[in-house]
Amino acid sequence: MTSNGTLSQDSLGRVHFIGIGGVGMSAVARIMVARGVPVSGSDAKDLPVMADLAAAGARISVGYAAANLGDAETVVAGSAIRADNPELAAAQAAGLPVLHRSEALAATMADDLVVAVAGTHGKSTTTSMIAVLLQGAGLDPSFAIGANVPSLGVNAAHGSTSVFVAEADESDGSFLNYRPQIAVVTNVEPDHLDHYGTAEAVYESFDRFTELLPADGVLVACADDAGALALARRTRQRGNTRVVLYGTSDDADLRLFDGGPGNVSIATAAGQVPLALQVPGRHNALNAAAAMAVALELGVGAAKAASALAGFSGASRRFEFKGEGRGVRVYDDYAHHPTEVRAALAAARSVAGGHKVHVLFQPHLFSRTREFAEEFADALNAADTALVLDIYPAREDPIPGVTSELIATHLGAGGRRVAGGAAAVEAMDAAAQPGDIILTAGAGDVTAYGPLIVESLSG
Repeated sequence: MTSNGTLSQDSLGRVHFIGIGGVGMSAVARIMVARGVPVSGSDAKDLPVMADLAAAGARISVGYAAANLGDAETVVAGSAIRADNPELAAAQAAGLPVLHRSEALAATMADDLVVAVAGTHGKSTTTSMIAVLLQGAGLDPSFAIGANVPSLGVNAAHGSTSVFVAEADESDGSFLNYRPQIAVVTNVEPDHLDHYGTAEAVYESFDRFTELLPADGVLVACADDAGALALARRTRQRGNTRVVLYGTSDDADLRLFDGGPGNVSIATAAGQVPLALQVPGRHNALNAAAAMAVALELGVGAAKAASALAGFSGASRRFEFKGEGRGVRVYDDYAHHPTEVRAALAAARSVAGGHKVHVLFQPHLFSRTREFAEEFADALNAADTALVLDIYPAREDPIPGVTSELIATHLGAGGRRVAGGAAAVEAMDAAAQPGDIILTAGAGDVTAYGPLIVESLSG
């Protein structure tokens, strides 16, 4: 245990990961291996990342069996692992400690200066920006991110300095396991109500997150977002935490000036510094401002920070370019909340110029569709064409009466529900003209449509 009550990396002993191929699980495993922790792990399928981990020194098994535990002293179980998993059952029968991924990550970075990035939207991109910026500025942090980042090559790594940058997931409350020195909150909105139940419970969890900061810690929050601004004000009222606000708002301590692509800058104590961003959209300019705020807190000069940030080319599935055919560019985005859909379409519109934007959207979760159907439709109506696939259920069972038609019924003339497969690809192909943008959006398997649409356009 450390002085603040969290587990330490040394206390874990030999660690076995059940579901090691997942993006979050593999990130923690990768860092542990690099830090000399004996690691083993298994997954149902032989995923590419498992070969990387094996090459780094982990003992990897494909398929689940109690024998895979070997001489493990601590077990980390992925969130998708079923209660009857033979490895989980064996670990519990043996009395081994079973940790959530966030608890294992917290132990791994217990002795580091932790920068934890939270928020309803933008966590992965902001965490990625901070990691790329700090690397470019020579700080070489450790990092763990919930998405692959092309400009980093990996989604997790052990760095040579004591700084650890981590994405902090609020979806199940697990971000409360971390002990940050710098907490970044990009925005706060009701989501994951299947876990929290009420919007008030979401807001309360973010209050608890900021309460984890030590006396000399700092909250970096977005002044442009009502939820994050309210959180910052409540944090200031407690009187024991310093707050730095960023954004275009007059309330911002670090003021962003966003005049569109090629005309973004930020006012710092050293003067106004231009930001050369490769990623479009106001939301990404705000994410960049958050990264700049963190860099300044860590002593990086404003000009050096801005120069390093220019190397950020995006995170996987965050307005990711998939290809072009017949003069039509195709992008893919993880957007699965109305605010995210709105931001992704605004970015698409800025890239399209005077041409049209067409979106193929897949709702994620029955509960989220039920809660936000009209808001999704309102966001999607910003596109010239909005086609909605059936709901991707993920971890949920169907809810009677909840289908994607709840969204489609509120769409404008350019929107409708569409069948999946070839029909969706053909509909996108038929809608687009040279110069237009096609965006596939959602947290489910809609990402597979991008390459199919590019192929159809190129045929």
